[in-house]
Amino acid sequence: MKLQQLVRMASVSALALSASLTAAPVLAQAKEQFFPVLVYRTGAYATNGQQWANGYVDYLKLVNAKGGINGVKISFEECETAYATDRGVECYERLKGKGGGATLFQPLSTGITFALTEKAPVDKIPLITAGYGRSESQNGAVFTWNFPLLGTYWVGADVAIQHIAKKEGGVGKLKGKKIALVYHDSPYGKEPIPILQELGKAYGFDVQLLPVAHPGVEQKSTWLQIRQQKPDYVLLWGWGVMNSTALKEAQATGYPRDRMLGIWWAGAEPDVKDVGDGAKGYSAMTLQHGAEPGSKVVKEILDLLYAKGQGTGPKDEVGNVLYMRGLISAMLGVEGVRKAQERYGKGKVMTGEQVRWGLENLNLDQKTLDALGFAGVMRPVQTSCLDHMGSSWVRVHTWNGSKWEFSSDWYQADEKNLRPMVMLASGKYADEKKIKPRTPEECKK
Repeated sequence: MKLQQLVRMASVSALALSASLTAAPVLAQAKEQFFPVLVYRTGAYATNGQQWANGYVDYLKLVNAKGGINGVKISFEECETAYATDRGVECYERLKGKGGGATLFQPLSTGITFALTEKAPVDKIPLITAGYGRSESQNGAVFTWNFPLLGTYWVGADVAIQHIAKKEGGVGKLKGKKIALVYHDSPYGKEPIPILQELGKAYGFDVQLLPVAHPGVEQKSTWLQIRQQKPDYVLLWGWGVMNSTALKEAQATGYPRDRMLGIWWAGAEPDVKDVGDGAKGYSAMTLQHGAEPGSKVVKEILDLLYAKGQGTGPKDEVGNVLYMRGLISAMLGVEGVRKAQERYGKGKVMTGEQVRWGLENLNLDQKTLDALGFAGVMRPVQTSCLDHMGSSWVRVHTWNGSKWEFSSDWYQADEKNLRPMVMLASGKYADEKKIKPRTPEECKK
């Protein structure tokens, strides 16, 4: 009997040893920096969402092909949200603890961003919302985990009015004008309303609000109102099929496309390609970049990934506007990790909390951007503990019937307009959530 017990004990020990040996590769996976990738490749916004997702994933692959982030390879996993807030939250909960812990999240949805804003501080995971999200989250003193890098919808609205004023011959010429906002009836579409109304009061123009229900394929009543009210300009705050539908309705009702100006999510190839010449003259703001097929980073992706059959999407879409948006978004996250490594150790996997420090101390000057392959694509970005946006520069590009062409110089959002609104809205949020804003002294710790 004792002999049998000894045999069983030996067997258990052998199994335990075997289990520990087979577990080694799993532990090794924790050596990789895990990037969850929230995407929508299905649903009403898939045509636009796919290109962003392909650019995002291709950049992560490119970094790995070049040796990783100071030798640390990237692992990633996609999760399909279909642009639905509840599915976005489900993806967040499912992926936040994978791979040793999520590096950061990029929701690609203002609605999902609103839902995750209160979760991120608890889980200590940064949110990058490049060109979307909560506009007041520029204030890092209150929104310590949100990073609306490169610009917010308040930036877009301010620049839109600057551009219209320039076309009219100065802000004094805006008095008495009518500007219609055709917007996606969601948190995304509603974001520019407060600042447009404030600017309308300041400059004397009237703001007409025209919401469009998801997904935006039914707009006949909207454009009937436009035909009746005859606004001087139409701002388009759409996404996916809503954008091309708006342009088709404008064509059908005879509204001049050169009097329409879209936000940067309404200024990509899928928005205009099916309209063709019917969209000629339509302009949209850019989140710095446009279509960049000739950029160095795109050439690297074609050489290191697509030439070897390792690209994520169609080769002919590489360098398109939304592809570049996804690629740039991934680069910002990677550089947040790289910056964190400067403080916490090169060649090490960074935690979400360490990456937050990296994102608060980004300094992507022109020399750095050029070295990364982004020469001529975007301007420098510099964040701080209190400024989580880092840049507010915008250009306008115009559809010539077959491609997008830049049609303006650089604009910078006016801080005199934005800062009071950012501080007021973020202060209100802090009061509601009982958050004590960080001081400059606390930021130095």
